[in-house]
Amino acid sequence: MAYMTRQPVLILKEGSTQSRGRDARKANMMAAQIISEVLKTTLGPRGMDKMLIDSLGDITITNDGATVLDEIDVQHPAAKMIIEVAKTQDDEVGDGTTTAVILAGDLLKRAGDLLDEDIHPSIIIAGYQKASEKALETLDKLALDVDLEDRETLIKLATTSMRSKTIASAREHFSNIVIDAVKQIVEERDGETIADVDNVQIVKKEGKSLEETELIRGIIIDKEVVHAGMPKKIEQAKIALIDAPIEVEKTEFDAEIRIRSPDAIKAFLDQEAEMLRGLVDKVVDSGATVLFAQKGIDDVAQHFLAKAGVLCARRVKKSDMEKLAKATGAKVVSNLSDLKPADLGACDAVEEKKVGDDRMIFVEGCKDPKAVSIFVRAGLERMIDEAERALNDALYVISDVAEMPKMVPGGGAIEAEVSKAVRAYAATVGGREQLAIEAFSDALEIVPRTLTENAGLDVLDTMVALKAAHEKKKGWSMGVNVFEEGVIDMLGQGVVEPLAVKQQAIKSAVEVGSMILRIDDVVAATAPEMPAGGPGGPDGMPDMDEE
Repeated sequence: MAYMTRQPVLILKEGSTQSRGRDARKANMMAAQIISEVLKTTLGPRGMDKMLIDSLGDITITNDGATVLDEIDVQHPAAKMIIEVAKTQDDEVGDGTTTAVILAGDLLKRAGDLLDEDIHPSIIIAGYQKASEKALETLDKLALDVDLEDRETLIKLATTSMRSKTIASAREHFSNIVIDAVKQIVEERDGETIADVDNVQIVKKEGKSLEETELIRGIIIDKEVVHAGMPKKIEQAKIALIDAPIEVEKTEFDAEIRIRSPDAIKAFLDQEAEMLRGLVDKVVDSGATVLFAQKGIDDVAQHFLAKAGVLCARRVKKSDMEKLAKATGAKVVSNLSDLKPADLGACDAVEEKKVGDDRMIFVEGCKDPKAVSIFVRAGLERMIDEAERALNDALYVISDVAEMPKMVPGGGAIEAEVSKAVRAYAATVGGREQLAIEAFSDALEIVPRTLTENAGLDVLDTMVALKAAHEKKKGWSMGVNVFEEGVIDMLGQGVVEPLAVKQQAIKSAVEVGSMILRIDDVVAATAPEMPAGGPGGPDGMPDMDEE
């Protein structure tokens, strides 16, 4: 009937917007490419930094892809999908976020060219899927084994991840710290090697220099000793971890106690003190000389503990309690009555130290700790933050190699070789999918091309030299020489990256590219309008019936 009377049929709510087909697809692809362009200039040792200023005026200066995308506030849903790719890359392997994002952007750019030639999105997606399978297969074949006892190779992997960072001058010192930290936390679980980076605590304090950053074989607690009468240092410490308040528990119901004489008041207070003394005696009788409590410690209990010579800290974070347990071998006890000598942990020394204006407790010299701390120092707050980001990247890189001991050359070398293999594979597929596979092959070259652009070199000459080098049988590890010109052997230069980082970058880029290409209709609902004065009416107060 609507068709016969030529009356419009309204299905969407008034104010909603809809874009369909080519327009919707182009808008999504353009948004994704813009995010990719933002990160492009940060790639490689010659990459530039970004200055990010949030709504409160706080400044972040970094070239870390994940941090840049985390700080910028985007509205477009397709751009948010690209940011999710960066977060996934960062969560899974800790490095390669910029590579994943610029690869996704270039895949979409080339898909746009194919769409202009009337190739259906489903054919492009199928081609990209086949190309990614071939790329991952080629990566597996080319990957080199890593011996976890070969410290020289591990240092090369760690320094490569930090080459583009501001702290590059201290990267060798940082590499040694990172390798020692990861080796300490590696554990075998059901036949698998697990290196959980969460077991490495990073503590930052301004002062001194980057070179004075150190690895603590134990944990740093950002708390003070609770009582002035307690010792500031305990050697050969026996550590108790308590997840219970050392206080007299308040009743859950209100009670009135009528006291007729001063003696009764004194007896009442003495009884409370005796109860606290009983709790303290349980700690002392267990043999503990250091106590870390997750909850509060009563002032009277602090006095008794100080008299007993026990060093205490209260309201320690749960995450720090868990790390203390892994580092010292102690068990977290929830009931003081259950505390036994077997539950105590041990370390060489527990000491309160003054760092700058703050006091911190250092638990050091743990025997075979499964949680350690890196104490980061630098003279500038921005430098400390960038050092933390660099350490995180390097920690993930070494943990990736510990869990999957394989590596590939960096500097765009592996992308160029995989691109060559994918292009050769495209010829065997034929049909329209061949065009999509060739587009994928071209997109892989975005990494060496971007490295060249960021180094200020001639892109055409460098890419021709790179392709010529890879045509030779032994030229598969040749990459972009960003410091001079032309190409150079990346394995010889010690520029290597974990296989896991490259695999995840390709998987993430193809997944997000395929998802954006599948979208052909975008329906956006408008936000409901608020009444004048906010919720509840003109005065901003909830409407209520008068009684």
